[in-house]
Amino acid sequence: MVGFLKKLMPREDKFFDMFEAHAVKSLSAAMSLAAIFENNKTIGQHCAAVMKTEDEADHIATQVNEGLRKSFITPFDRGDIGKLINDMDDAVDQMNKTAKTILLYEVKSFEPNMKIIADEAVHMAKLLTEALPLLRNIGNNAARLHTLCGQMMAIEDESDRHHENGLKALIKGKGKKDAMAFIIFQELYGHLEKVADKLEDVARTIDGIVIEHV
Repeated sequence: MVGFLKKLMPREDKFFDMFEAHAVKSLSAAMSLAAIFENNKTIGQHCAAVMKTEDEADHIATQVNEGLRKSFITPFDRGDIGKLINDMDDAVDQMNKTAKTILLYEVKSFEPNMKIIADEAVHMAKLLTEALPLLRNIGNNAARLHTLCGQMMAIEDESDRHHENGLKALIKGKGKKDAMAFIIFQELYGHLEKVADKLEDVARTIDGIVIEHV
């Protein structure tokens, strides 16, 4: 009976393995998203890459949630595990929504601030891939985790500014002549800013976990 129960209990490091695997997918999706804004000849290719990666990330998130239901022992609070993976998955989902919007409206050219926000999402995702392995030993890594989360939040603040500046430029430029273009680009800016927002949510969740355990 004891042996059977042990089989039902995933090792603690399995959750960390899945967190880290999902973070890699987040970075991959963010890099594909940023690549969309670099070359209008490869927009479809990179949109498809975002969508494929989002599907793979969903699979990992499902594994984590299934592991929570089956596990008697977890590395930290169940609610925190669920919130962390769901916040991470929401960020990749938002990248997917951004790519789908580009395909839906057949956007072929972009505003400069859009590329900046997409590049900032890549930076945030890179910091996330550094942060997740450190959760294996929160006590020893608390200071570095706090720093990384702070950096992600600071980048999101920069994204807010680029979002605002982009909308202002849009109103004064393309939006003056083409109302439909303004509506489409405004929606696209909104999706991009939400990518940064969702990644900031992940940072805040990680920071909260650190606070609880130190």
